Amino acid sequence: MQEILQYLFSGITNGAIYAVIALGFSMLYNATDLINFAHGEFVMLGALGLVTLWSDLHLPLPAAFLLTVGGVALVGLFFERFAIRTVRESHPIALVIITVGASIFLRGIAMISWGKDAYSVSPFSDHAPLDIAGAKFLPQSIWILLITLLMVGGLWFFYQKTLTGKAMQATAIHKRAAWLMGIPAEKMVLLAFVMSTGLGAVAGVIIAPITMCSYDMGTMLGLKGFCAAMLGGIGSLWGSLVGGFLLGILEALGVGFFSSALKDAIAFVLLLLILYFRPGGIIKSADVSRF
Repeated sequence: MQEILQYLFSGITNGAIYAVIALGFSMLYNATDLINFAHGEFVMLGALGLVTLWSDLHLPLPAAFLLTVGGVALVGLFFERFAIRTVRESHPIALVIITVGASIFLRGIAMISWGKDAYSVSPFSDHAPLDIAGAKFLPQSIWILLITLLMVGGLWFFYQKTLTGKAMQATAIHKRAAWLMGIPAEKMVLLAFVMSTGLGAVAGVIIAPITMCSYDMGTMLGLKGFCAAMLGGIGSLWGSLVGGFLLGILEALGVGFFSSALKDAIAFVLLLLILYFRPGGIIKSADVSRF
């Protein structure tokens, strides 16, 4: 029982991170129908940004957190404005290729800026881990879970209770009709990019204390976040949450009971299964036509 609980705690920690990354994919897909394959690199920028601001420059953690997320979101703004918007009427494959190219570009910039070394940062707090039936739930895991739930609650409130959130949903459903109703569709798409990349930065910040941060860490994290989004139902807020936690828990159980060599394979096996048996994911988002 203790062993299973420890695997579950590990899976919940990883699953929360995958869920935040999946939320970024789903938010952008809702607004633009675009899968941003550079999303993992924004996660990497978040982690390395925290390393620089908190560990190297010794800024207070809240300030380092906010500056990192804001800086990465600003990169996302420039990415949308100067790379995506100029070719938005092109074939979707062209946009996908642009995001892949942006991924390579950002990874190269990170390698030049931070080098090829791996970095680590301290946990956000140093209180004793929770002991539950002999299994340890680490302090950083608690922070990760709380921040993830806060992000989900904040997004739910944004979409359901704010005028801007409702305008963003209207733009996703029918861009031209939203424009005729006076909604600035271009600004809504830009906001979706900024929020999506900001979520990627949040994932990078919270994962930094439990992993080694390097310029090439974003590729696998981005792919697993995409798998979580597809598993839960891309475009669905709650689907991203379910998909992230399910992927994290299954991955941890697979590593614990079988082999650590299966860790990365589990995500892609689940992706293939969900695409074959239920392409819409576990929780399908509302079926809408986008123009």
